[in-house]
Amino acid sequence: MTWKNDQPSPLQKASTVGEQKLSFTYTESTPQRLDKALQGRYPELSRARWLNLIKDGFVRINGNYARKGGQLVQSGDQIEATIPPPQPAELEPEPMPLNILYEDVRVVVIDKPAGIVVHPAVGHERGTLVNAVLAHAPQIQGVGGEVRPGVVHRLDKDTSGILLMAKDERAHRWLQEQFRLRKAEKTYLALVDGKPPTPKGRIEAPIGRSAEERKKMAIVPPGKGRAAISEYRTLEVFPRHTLLEVHPITGRTHQIRLHLQFIGCPVVGDRVYGRQKPTLPIDRHFLHAARLSVILPGETQPRLFESPLPKELSDLLETLRRSGG
Repeated sequence: MTWKNDQPSPLQKASTVGEQKLSFTYTESTPQRLDKALQGRYPELSRARWLNLIKDGFVRINGNYARKGGQLVQSGDQIEATIPPPQPAELEPEPMPLNILYEDVRVVVIDKPAGIVVHPAVGHERGTLVNAVLAHAPQIQGVGGEVRPGVVHRLDKDTSGILLMAKDERAHRWLQEQFRLRKAEKTYLALVDGKPPTPKGRIEAPIGRSAEERKKMAIVPPGKGRAAISEYRTLEVFPRHTLLEVHPITGRTHQIRLHLQFIGCPVVGDRVYGRQKPTLPIDRHFLHAARLSVILPGETQPRLFESPLPKELSDLLETLRRSGG
């Protein structure tokens, strides 16, 4: 459908309101990429914007969340999309305390506490780590994108530990390439319920958007999601819990939490993928990004950054040790 200049599309008419819902049936006889079909139907949004919406779980095909922008749609497919309210083009700096592990003219390495969202999103427009870093290093404004400036990789809100951010576009591209080529090595500590089937192992289980809830991810059949690989080894065993060291080889959303739940030992305190009532007194999930090895821009050898367990997690471990688990 083509919209005349004097006939606003549904997107234009609803541009000043909040969340928008769109729905249409694909009627072309030739299959087409989903992102192209959406952009052709609603040209007010760029194809890049549609790709991000698909990636973030805002688009469904025949009731199921779309997997990727290149997914083909067929004649008769029902396509539904939710358009969240637009984010401000320029984020506001918000001075907040930052635990900086390392900093130079190109990068900053931060020890992120649990409870802090990394970048603005729907429901978390302010008070994020990006807002704080903008106040500390204003030059990151716009680096790598307007909404997520400086962000190279992410940690979940309740995951603590090492986070790396870039201060300029060249550094951002360099670091993202390190992660893409799997040259950046990440090490997490996770306390889980129960124990894994073997003391150490490798988990290969693809991850995709949950068909039941947009904000959740899920282990999906091969070919239905993105390949995901994690390796783990046991550090300490308690009667009902196990402390693991986990190395995510890939970097999918919620990967470690999903993979550990998949092998029957969800992360303690994870109310999304684990038990609704935590087995230990904890107000967050026990997952900590403890080490990061990465080659910084302009260097040839990797640097190792380390973050000790936060007090609430180390205290919980000591309680387990003293009580015998």
